[in-house]
Amino acid sequence: MRITAAVVREKFAAFEIDSLELTDPRPDEVLVRIVASGMCQTDQHARDGYYPAMKYPAVFGHEGAGEVVATGSAVRKVKTGDHVIISFPWCGACQNCRQHAPAYCLDARKLKSSGTRADGSTLMCVGDDPVYSAFFQQSSFATYAIANERFVVKVRRDAPLERLGPFACSIQTGAGAVLNAMRPKPGESCVVFGVGAVGLAGLMAAKHAGCDPLIAVDVHEHRLALAQELGATHTINHANRTDVVTEIRRITGAGARYTLETSALPAVLREAVEALSPVGTCVLVGTARAGTEVALEMPVVQQGRILRGVVQGDSRPDEFIPQLVDLMMDGKLPAERMMTFYDLADINRAAKDSSEGRTIKPVLRMPH
Repeated sequence: MRITAAVVREKFAAFEIDSLELTDPRPDEVLVRIVASGMCQTDQHARDGYYPAMKYPAVFGHEGAGEVVATGSAVRKVKTGDHVIISFPWCGACQNCRQHAPAYCLDARKLKSSGTRADGSTLMCVGDDPVYSAFFQQSSFATYAIANERFVVKVRRDAPLERLGPFACSIQTGAGAVLNAMRPKPGESCVVFGVGAVGLAGLMAAKHAGCDPLIAVDVHEHRLALAQELGATHTINHANRTDVVTEIRRITGAGARYTLETSALPAVLREAVEALSPVGTCVLVGTARAGTEVALEMPVVQQGRILRGVVQGDSRPDEFIPQLVDLMMDGKLPAERMMTFYDLADINRAAKDSSEGRTIKPVLRMPH
């Protein structure tokens, strides 16, 4: 079928809106009419060649939400007309997948950023020329997307689809880091370093969990203002002061019980660890290039402090995403407060606004 998609033709190039051909779904796949797709830094990293296996021309997008319009003959999980979010891919066969840890699938990198299905086939083309897609096994910067039924999550019909795409990645990553990995008790302190989309999702989850004090650290004053509106009891502008750890200790006393680090900057990660109380836990969700290193003083770690990485919020999407959507619908996770909506035709403006910090979470509406 013919679709409209945002295509990147070479590394660092702009997105171009073009008409492509989309293959038919296989027996275990579904065809989704995309209503809207969130844009992550991951998509811009991919555009700029961050993932060496990804070839060009390519279509990105990995936070798609829409309506199922066709299903393969073997699909049982969803049916035509269902509203779905397309979440992250996982192989279903490796040891981590078998142990119900799909976020840590051993084939995740290949499935997310090879530009093809697991068997090497492509989803999109122009005539006989392939367009590398299947980004996170969806490529949802398009009017339609194909995904294996494992990766689609059915959601309640009264939830507005245009707001749901970011739950596929950034929201479940931030909220899951808190609710699935940290699991804080009411009254325990938490600091969020970087209150972009992932950080704000984590902050809202920490507010829901009853964390107090709840501290937001960032370099953008408008993000800190929104963080305060969403539940932060204190804010620290990192651009204006260098004694961040000292200030956190002043607010919390012995240090924070939990810290969430979203920037993946080594200096900030060190602060997030040093700001912990003894037996405190720092969760790293920011992604850094291979070879990035951080230095820590060993006595800091010896006092029972824990530093752990979390991918995709430690989530089992079929269970966790509907819970998050329920929280949003109940007003307890007002994720729409951080979203700015753009038409697909304005995708380059969305990317620029995001990179320059004007927009926290761009969401692209698809033309139909």
